[in-house]
Amino acid sequence: MQNDHNLLAILGPTNTGKTYLAFERLIAYQSGVFGFPLRLLARENYDKAVARLGIHKVALITGEEKILPKEAKYFFCTVESMPLNIEVECIAIDEVQLAADYERGHIFTDRILHLRGTFETIFLGSNTIGKILLKLFPFIKIEKRDRYSNLSFLPKKSLSKLNPRSAIIAFNINSVYELAESLRTHKGGAAVVLGSLSPRTRNAQVEVYEDKKVDYLVATDAIGMGLNLNIHHVSFSSLQKFDGRYTRDLLPAEIGQIAGRAGRYQQDGTFGVMKGAGDLDPLIVQSVEDHCFNDIQKIYWRNSDIDFTSISSAINSFNQFPIKKFFIHKKNAEDEVNFHIISEDTNIIPY
Repeated sequence: MQNDHNLLAILGPTNTGKTYLAFERLIAYQSGVFGFPLRLLARENYDKAVARLGIHKVALITGEEKILPKEAKYFFCTVESMPLNIEVECIAIDEVQLAADYERGHIFTDRILHLRGTFETIFLGSNTIGKILLKLFPFIKIEKRDRYSNLSFLPKKSLSKLNPRSAIIAFNINSVYELAESLRTHKGGAAVVLGSLSPRTRNAQVEVYEDKKVDYLVATDAIGMGLNLNIHHVSFSSLQKFDGRYTRDLLPAEIGQIAGRAGRYQQDGTFGVMKGAGDLDPLIVQSVEDHCFNDIQKIYWRNSDIDFTSISSAINSFNQFPIKKFFIHKKNAEDEVNFHIISEDTNIIPY
C-alpha cells in the first residue's frame, strides 16, 4: 500500500463542484490521470480538457474509446482503464465510494490503494466513504463541501403530469424505452441515456436534451454518477434494481446520488416517485433532503499482484485473503471467471 502523504479527499453530496475543483487542480500540474466511473463522464471531461489544453496534450482511455496522442500529458479514463505504468504529477479518482460496489468495488479499491501522483492524489466521493479513507490513510487531508442548492421531495406524479426538464429513472432497458415511447406520445419527445449506447449516440442524446430540443430525459441509474445535465426534477419509475445478483430495494445513499442530479449549481432541484413505483419512507426522504447517509463499513478488495507463472499460481493469487477487517474478499470477478474458463480449455493449455 502506498503512503498517505500528499493525499486529498474532497467529499460531499452531488452538486458541490467536486469534479470541477479536481479538474482545475489536475490540469494545473504538468501531467495527470483522472479516473471516472462512467465512459460518458470520461468523454465529457476529455472534451473539456481538449478545449483548454489542445488535442495533442490530452488522451481518452475507456473500454470503448482510445485516443492516445504521442505527446499526451493528461489522461481521462474510466477507473478500469487507468494506466498503471506511467508516472504523472497528479492522479484523481472520482466516486470512490464505489469501492463498496459488489461488481466493481475491488477495482476502485485497487486504484485507491496503489495509484499515486508524484505531487498529489485526489479522491472524490460521498461523505459515506470518509471513515474508510481515514482507516486506510490516517494522515489524509479531507475537505468537505456543501451542496450549492436545495433538494426537496415532491408528491407522486404520473408521467403525463411531469414538468419539463424532468429525468425519469428506470432500471432496465425495456423500461427505459417504454417510458421514452410514452413520453414521445404524450409530451412530444424524450432523450435516452444508457450506458450501453455507443459514444456517438449517447453524446447525441445528451445534446438533444441540453439544447432543449426535447424537455424530458429517460435514463438508467448511471446518471447518478455525475452527468452534468440541466435537470430540474428526478422521478423514479421504480425503487428496486437488479444489482448483478438479485433484485433489491435501492439503498438510501443510491436514491440520494440519483436524486441529486436535480438542480444545477444554484438552481434548486426536486425528486419524487411515479405512480406505481411504491412509496418512499419519510425517513429516507429526510436523509436525501439532508444528504445524510450511513457510513460505508466495508469495501471490496482483491489481490492485484497476480503471479502468472502458472495456472495454479494465478489461482492462488486470486484466492489470497485481505489483511484488513473492513475488506471484503472479491470472488469470481469477471476476469477471474474468464481465466478459469480459459485455463480449462484443452485447445489453449498446450500453448
